[in-house]
Amino acid sequence: MDGFQAYGAGKAGEAFDPVTFIRQPQTVVRLSCWLFTVVILGCITNEGYVNRPEEEEEYCVFNRNQHACNYGVAMGTLCFLSCAGFLALDVYFPQISGVKDRKKAVLADIGVSALWSLVWFIGFCFLANQWQVTVADDIPLNEGASAARAAIVFSFFSVFTWSVQSLLAIHRFKLGADSVMFNQEYINPEQREVLEAPPTQD
Repeated sequence: MDGFQAYGAGKAGEAFDPVTFIRQPQTVVRLSCWLFTVVILGCITNEGYVNRPEEEEEYCVFNRNQHACNYGVAMGTLCFLSCAGFLALDVYFPQISGVKDRKKAVLADIGVSALWSLVWFIGFCFLANQWQVTVADDIPLNEGASAARAAIVFSFFSVFTWSVQSLLAIHRFKLGADSVMFNQEYINPEQREVLEAPPTQD
């Protein structure tokens, strides 16, 4: 081990290296989660609604079910904010000096990532089901069809990216536990010599 590390980061106060930060697996996966969220949001908000001249209000392309579009937009917005917040936390993480505070941050990452994986799995099943039962007459000239399929596909991808993010956070947690255990059991060499020295005879 090159110096003290806790939960995947070195001592607090080290200079921030953007290149190293971008190359970290957790950063790459988190940026992928953020990108997929942007795609889902863009697809639903831009082309997820159909507006017919004979109808006063536009309707959702997913089987005219407003709940499907609302779910995608709401979850996409919350997920976007979540990604931004945890990216900021990743930048700040090496500056956290307390091991307990780092542990809380990593545990939060595990919980939130697992939750988003579940949320996007539900979203994928919901959107796919509603798209499957959509009537062709409700999407004239296949308006919004490509966007709907893209939203479904990237919801499916999001399940795996958030699962990988959760696994990476679990790995960081295990690394942190090992490093903390190492430091708790560490004995100064001078103290070890005193402990191992044979008792003196009077």
